[in-house]
Amino acid sequence: MAVILQDLGFVCALGTTHDGIVNAAKIGDTKGMFRDMPAVGDVAIPFGSVNIPTTQYMRCYDLLLAALQQIDVAISALKSKYSLNRLGIVIGASNTGIHEAQKHINIALESGTFPKEFSFDEIELYSPAKFIREKTGFMGPAYTVSTACSSSAKVFGSARDLIEQGFCDAVLVGGVDARCDFALNGFNALSALSYKHTNPMSQNRDGINLGEGAALFIMTRGDSGIKLLGIGETSDAYHLTSPDPEGLGAIASMRGALNDAGLTAADIDFINMHGTGTVANDAMESLAINTVFGENTLCASTKPLTGHTLGAAGAISAGLSWLMIKYNFIIPHIFDGNYADDCAKINLATLQSQKTINKILCNAFAFGGSNASIIIGR
Repeated sequence: MAVILQDLGFVCALGTTHDGIVNAAKIGDTKGMFRDMPAVGDVAIPFGSVNIPTTQYMRCYDLLLAALQQIDVAISALKSKYSLNRLGIVIGASNTGIHEAQKHINIALESGTFPKEFSFDEIELYSPAKFIREKTGFMGPAYTVSTACSSSAKVFGSARDLIEQGFCDAVLVGGVDARCDFALNGFNALSALSYKHTNPMSQNRDGINLGEGAALFIMTRGDSGIKLLGIGETSDAYHLTSPDPEGLGAIASMRGALNDAGLTAADIDFINMHGTGTVANDAMESLAINTVFGENTLCASTKPLTGHTLGAAGAISAGLSWLMIKYNFIIPHIFDGNYADDCAKINLATLQSQKTINKILCNAFAFGGSNASIIIGR
């Protein structure tokens, strides 16, 4: 029996409800990138912020709580149907509470003492899974996967394994990452951060915009609904931060997902690209897509709409793809229209693109050559 992605709790720069996200995504609405712009040095730069209130929690907990509240009825139904020990949690993340912890570390460096508000939970990678466990009462396996920008794409394979190998009847699976000035400054130090709106696949591209968000699915066994069809993962270890320019790991991960799903390239209706807007990533990914799919499969990067959400990027890509399939719309690729001459030819979606969307491949490529591709669809 297949596994299905039954329900979705989702917040990102595009919105905080399914309707809001769909309505903004289908017209390529970029307002969320300019709502709350952090400063790097003295320059305010685009950032995909989520319009939810701040509570007493860490920001990543606020994002998780907002997503959980959207699926609370489904969570209650699971708890009524299954033993709590058979309900698992697998979350992808990379920053957790580093933003908050950095403030407390700075105080400790100046005063010699951490403030009473400081908790080691802020910097523990397990903390998102722990928070969800406390809020849901799920008592099955619970852990966080952290492989940089592929984190919450890889979780889908982990969650499927828990179900197929008999450990769980259902798994809450997804990803979260919040604003983190440490990450902003890190990407700036790598000269990978754009001070303008990110411009993937453009001749004028110059880097990424970051963002925040959370996407949480309920994965269960099932034969109807939107399924997790295939997963491909590779680790090419080409370089600590730069992708393999030949895209060999990315090619292998996409082909692996197709093989796992029992599909051919022609079966895929849309590719949700990693599409960061850096010179190296876009050249590599376009070459990899062209190699596997040719020039005709519709593609888009959604990062000009959400920002690059790092550890949450795979889940947010999957969330947007799930909505595209459920509501049958196409997210356009937003850029300046000047296609890069160093990128292989691929078919970028526009506002005028029309096609029935049944199967989508999502890419997530990370530092160290950690690559993941997933296919979801009907």
